[in-house]
Amino acid sequence: MKVKNAKPGRHGDGEGLYLLVSPTGAKSWVLRVSVKGGKRRDIGLGALSDLSLEEAREKSRGLRKVARAGGDPIAARDKRETAPPSFKDAAQAAHAALAPGWGDRHAGAFLSTLKLHAFPKIGGLRVDSIDEKDLLTVLSPMWARTPAAARKMRQRLGVVLDYAKGMGWRATGAPRDGLRPLLSRQAKAGNFASMPYQELPPFVSKLEAETETMGRLALLLTIYTAARQGETRQTLWSHFDLEAGEWHRPGSIMKNGEPHMVTLSPQALAILARAKALRTCSRDCLVFPGKGGAPLSDMTLSKMVRPLGFTVHGFRSTFRTWAAERMPSVPEAVAEAALSHTIPDKVIRAYNRAKFNDMRRTLLDAWGRYASGQPGDVVQLPLRLGA
Repeated sequence: MKVKNAKPGRHGDGEGLYLLVSPTGAKSWVLRVSVKGGKRRDIGLGALSDLSLEEAREKSRGLRKVARAGGDPIAARDKRETAPPSFKDAAQAAHAALAPGWGDRHAGAFLSTLKLHAFPKIGGLRVDSIDEKDLLTVLSPMWARTPAAARKMRQRLGVVLDYAKGMGWRATGAPRDGLRPLLSRQAKAGNFASMPYQELPPFVSKLEAETETMGRLALLLTIYTAARQGETRQTLWSHFDLEAGEWHRPGSIMKNGEPHMVTLSPQALAILARAKALRTCSRDCLVFPGKGGAPLSDMTLSKMVRPLGFTVHGFRSTFRTWAAERMPSVPEAVAEAALSHTIPDKVIRAYNRAKFNDMRRTLLDAWGRYASGQPGDVVQLPLRLGA
């Protein structure tokens, strides 16, 4: 009440803190402190409208400590008064500082997913103002729809806020405990919905009959090679040895970060020939570019499969089931290697690599014939039209 009713003049609070009231009634805080060399300095702390009495006392205590230690309290005040960055700027700073220690895929996905889901909603907010409700606006739309992606997003939001705390831009790290009660329980994760292999040939035939696009070609190559769709979307022409019929995928596009070679069936090579006919760049570039030369989005491929109740990743399970049931003479380890899965048995891993690759080629060539519906090699069933 004394502060509220203070008349024009200089009013002391003790320990060098003063409230200045101008003739017009404007009120502000000033700290009088001795600096290095014994000189007295008046340091403005801010207006009463921005700083309460308790906040002014707290701020003056910090600046007196700086002065007693021989430091420059004015410089300390100005540093503290620098506004914390926006969430977007903090995220970019965190990425620049931490990405050298991450794998290429994680480093790329970190910013791209934040740009897609977080920046439009909270990118412009000061990083010190972000609380559970703000994070909820990012996570709620995806929490039940794409649980795995939502969990990654929560982790990446936490990285940014924890980094901001370390930089002194906010008082606390990510509000993990406060956020947990606001999010519903997610359904238990299950396997990716996969198409029964008996239904694959008519599905591939349907794709082949439709207008040719980069998305359809990418999906067909993904099916013929049993690849992960991210590997297809990110691959470059330099990754292929078309004469040898091999796809040498670098660790940068692989889930486990390890390079992997995939043999190419005649059907897969035909897809690449069709993609090459659409190629517009004269240098090494993406095999399946999207708009502006950027990689295709995962949605581009998913939208061709999702109406049937399946996922693109599920084609790997389709291949694995087909290999087990239709190619029993091929060792299980060969099918696992074709999927770029790590083979736990060291003896099998070391077994005659040349023959191992030949067996993988035999397997994927047979898969190409089956998926493309070559006569005498397919059980013809109608394509299921609903989930």
